[in-house]
Amino acid sequence: MLKEIPSCKRFTGYKPCYPDHNCWIDGCKDNIAIGIKILIINFDAMGDVLMTTAQLPALKRKYPKSAIHWITLSISAPLLKNNLLVDQVFIYNAESLSIISQIEYDLVLNVDKSQRSCALLNSVNAKRKLGFGMDKNGKIIPMNKGAYYNYNLGMDDNLKFKVNKRTRQDYLAETFEIDYKRDDYIFNFTDEELNFINLYKKENGIGENDFVVGFNTGCSLLYPNKKITIKQHIYLIEKLLTFNKGVKIVLLGGPEDAERNDQIYSKFKNKIINTPTNLGVRRGACFENLADIVVTGDSFGMHLAIALKKYVIAWFGVSCWTEIDLYDRGVKLYQEDLFCSPCWKKSCPYDLECIKMIDLDRIVEAIVIYKHKQLMAPHSDRHR
Repeated sequence: MLKEIPSCKRFTGYKPCYPDHNCWIDGCKDNIAIGIKILIINFDAMGDVLMTTAQLPALKRKYPKSAIHWITLSISAPLLKNNLLVDQVFIYNAESLSIISQIEYDLVLNVDKSQRSCALLNSVNAKRKLGFGMDKNGKIIPMNKGAYYNYNLGMDDNLKFKVNKRTRQDYLAETFEIDYKRDDYIFNFTDEELNFINLYKKENGIGENDFVVGFNTGCSLLYPNKKITIKQHIYLIEKLLTFNKGVKIVLLGGPEDAERNDQIYSKFKNKIINTPTNLGVRRGACFENLADIVVTGDSFGMHLAIALKKYVIAWFGVSCWTEIDLYDRGVKLYQEDLFCSPCWKKSCPYDLECIKMIDLDRIVEAIVIYKHKQLMAPHSDRHR
């Protein structure tokens, strides 16, 4: 008779969990129960993937004995590295899909309203399916009552742009039928990354008592109108360098922002730090962690700053400021009385008034106020 396979998170069936111990024959040495098997489907937008990590604590409160798997795109997978609440990360490809197809899940949760993600939810073998799936006509549908509000936000512009005051974390928790307690994002550095950050500070003259302002200058190519102009960035940096001694400024961004960062840097040369933009998302997080405060649009850089527990000054134009929670660590700037904002348009018929009307002096003022508070606070209380 075939001996029972251990139901333990450590056991793989490929090699011993511990040297010189056969778990299959002799039984588990340190059994960690698999418990409830959960699959999270979240492909769309790196910032959304980071935001969804805020649901993990509530999932663990509801299902303390559980194994959480997560499938996402290769570009977002590094964001889940070293996350102790995620047991396995699958990158969306044929190999992962073949593995997932053979696992019997208790619960599958789809965050995304996309045909790709919805089709995957439909195909997964699971006892319960929450979030969004697909009907026989290829249409996206809500899979449970908890998903109705989330679903309707996509259908009703007035609800999304004018009426809704709930954050995305709030209504996503409702979608997943878990309690909402305003849990924070989860992002953990490795020891190697922490050493890299400390070394980079030393090499670039950033001391423990320096106040560092990070400018996340760009955004996704999908919504290019989320960013302010190079001229606006130059104005802000000139103001800070002129009136605030002891401020160090770092430019942040991804590969799509390299050219504009170089243009900004050329105006200041060695007065500011232009961090690399082409070393991958984990190194990008290391550079963003240099800052005490991050100035940014509604972009992945903003979500990363939130995950890093930074103080955030974020401007909003095309996107919905009500859906973003800064966790009492920041300021949101937006034109509340502008009839066309938010809108989510990729091209603007009104000459980007929502961006051009941003109060740059208010950004400088917010930085100065926060700098003063930080200098007055005990060193252990500073956001680092």
